[in-house]
Amino acid sequence: MSLDLSTWTCPLPLRDYPNIVVGHGGGGKLTAELIAHLFAPAFALPSQALGDAAVLDLAGGRLAFSTDSFVVRPLFLPGGSIGELAVNGTVNDLAMMGARPAYLTAGFIIEEGMPMDQLAAIVARMAEAAQAAGVRIVAGDTKVVDKGHGDGVFINTAGVGVIPDGVVLGPQRVRAGDVVLLSGTIGDHGMAIMSVREGLQFEAAIRSDTAPLHDLVATMLDAGGRAIHALRDPTRGGLAAVLNEAAAAAQVGIQIDERAVPVNPEVQSACELLGLDPLYVANEGKLAAFVAPEAADEVLARMRSHPLGQQSAIIGRVVAQPSGLVAARTPIGGTRIVPMPIGEQLPRIC
Repeated sequence: MSLDLSTWTCPLPLRDYPNIVVGHGGGGKLTAELIAHLFAPAFALPSQALGDAAVLDLAGGRLAFSTDSFVVRPLFLPGGSIGELAVNGTVNDLAMMGARPAYLTAGFIIEEGMPMDQLAAIVARMAEAAQAAGVRIVAGDTKVVDKGHGDGVFINTAGVGVIPDGVVLGPQRVRAGDVVLLSGTIGDHGMAIMSVREGLQFEAAIRSDTAPLHDLVATMLDAGGRAIHALRDPTRGGLAAVLNEAAAAAQVGIQIDERAVPVNPEVQSACELLGLDPLYVANEGKLAAFVAPEAADEVLARMRSHPLGQQSAIIGRVVAQPSGLVAARTPIGGTRIVPMPIGEQLPRIC
């Protein structure tokens, strides 16, 4: 397949350096360019905005189907491991389409020389996470690569879930007037990894927020139904990425109030120390919801009644113009543009 890089819009590094870089896996502009100009044409993917999972219309109803790969470093971190991430990440992709996850597959690429007890611990955590999420791991694959070529273990999971009748979610359904809800503090997962990598010590340990969100989503749908237009889990690229994706998909603007966005003090301190913006830091157990204004208060109340949504907050609104732009009201009263990230602030976070 021949590529015409002159049509690619991202200035770095696609047009000038036509080689894969780490940022291509970061969930930002580089990832979007790679999907739009390479994978989508090759696989004849639909032109509409791609969500967290594909929706498959079958004779008996609708299924959500998703796949994800996990290359996190380190393999074990405060609050979780690659095992929990591999289960919860795919469960949450299905949940963002309103689906009840049912089955997962698991593929392991293991580096020669990995200690057996480490692999056993990861598998045990995966099993516990699957049981907690109410899903079954029903198929899988195992490959081993030469020492020095695998960084311990990489895991791929794919999953299917059943979408209830009448539930239709997607970023293209966001509309002007919608209220933006966030289910809790941002940046916990990314900064838990960075605190380990950088050897940072805080008064309270920063822990990953990895968790399965499908039960929280079911609670929200019971309250909001069709008034909930879209759900997204802000993983790679953080909250900034999912807001920009929604604004671009629906051709609307989004305005948020930074003071309303919950951030743990330890995470805020770590971000300031490392020069990072919490809006761009990855999460593994939070969601953003775009809800019609007449149902926002009820959905918010139901979110706060759930153990995974107790710190939920209204953080902004969707506006008609300027189309495709995300803006944030700062704590000092100014306004700043929140652009789509180009690459990845924190590589290897999931």
